[in-house]
Amino acid sequence: MKLEHIGIAVRSLDQALKFYRDTLGLRVAGLETLAGEKVRVALLPLGETRLELLEATAEDSVIAEFISKRGEGIHHIALQVEQLDRHLKTLAAAGVRILPGKSQYGAGGHRYAFLHPSSCGGVLVELVETAPAAKEAK
Repeated sequence: MKLEHIGIAVRSLDQALKFYRDTLGLRVAGLETLAGEKVRVALLPLGETRLELLEATAEDSVIAEFISKRGEGIHHIALQVEQLDRHLKTLAAAGVRILPGKSQYGAGGHRYAFLHPSSCGGVLVELVETAPAAKEAK
């Protein structure tokens, strides 16, 4: 397991990129819109991990709700795992709440599932299984 990325909820990708790209000098490796999740994502490599800037594309998105309640900031941490389904089965058996109850596909074609903060000491944790094409490129 390793840190895969840190997700940061932002009101505006354009404004956030002025800081992360233009001021800090981080490179933007990609921009994606995930229609099903109602979010735009900017991917910024940072050493062996990356930052994901998350902007809501609809008022009823999870990111919009997060910002409404807590403001901008760290939304989740993501851990890279092998055999995501095996991890989810073990965690479910241990009583960990899994959101949304099964894995899904997200930015970069990775499979993922979230672990509810009530099961993780108040932190939203995402487990990410590297996409097959990304595994082959390594």
